[in-house]
Amino acid sequence: MVANSSFKQELLLREYGINVQNIVKYILSVPDKADRTRLAHLLVNLMAKLNPSMREIQDSQQKFWNHLYVMSDAKLDVDSPFPLSAMEYLNEKPQRMELPTQVPTYKHYGKNVEHLIQRAIQLENPQERENAIISIGKLMKTLYKTYNRDNITDEIILNNLRELSKGKLDMDLAYVEANNLFDSNVKQGGSGNYTNQQNNQQNIQRKKQNQNQNQNQNQRRKQ
Repeated sequence: MVANSSFKQELLLREYGINVQNIVKYILSVPDKADRTRLAHLLVNLMAKLNPSMREIQDSQQKFWNHLYVMSDAKLDVDSPFPLSAMEYLNEKPQRMELPTQVPTYKHYGKNVEHLIQRAIQLENPQERENAIISIGKLMKTLYKTYNRDNITDEIILNNLRELSKGKLDMDLAYVEANNLFDSNVKQGGSGNYTNQQNNQQNIQRKKQNQNQNQNQNQRRKQ
């Protein structure tokens, strides 16, 4: 569709209102060019105040002058600080939008979660990988709750995580449930790192074994 002048004016009328359009008509009726130029500058300042969000755009002043030129039906004859344009870009054909061709395995997780999982698989540091698993698990649980009203368990999240990572990402289910690691309101690392926790448990068991051995040796000596 070709954006003709009346179509462009209708768009700008909705954006600035009928009062601005009436001012444009009045400026066109002013016989002196210097007076028209002065009034045009004042009107552009008014248009900027009516549309403050547009002032953040690059070359916003030039856009305001082009809008003024279009509202005058390309009849505005003033000393403009910019070359006036009738916004021919409205006649350009929109670029073709590329639609995604890859469908995610689980729609409620989306493709971005699968990308995050692939990045986590590439992590070589065990602690970084575990932190990534916890973060992804939290995200998956939140997305699942948003998409599905059914109750979601950590076991389901872990099973989906294993499936999407083809078994390369995993964590002990009992540890996840005990520390609520996949709950978004629980801070990551608040209950300790998974590997460090395992090491601490092993150290405690070794200390207990050593204490038991020492107690047995002392009892034998007394006998």
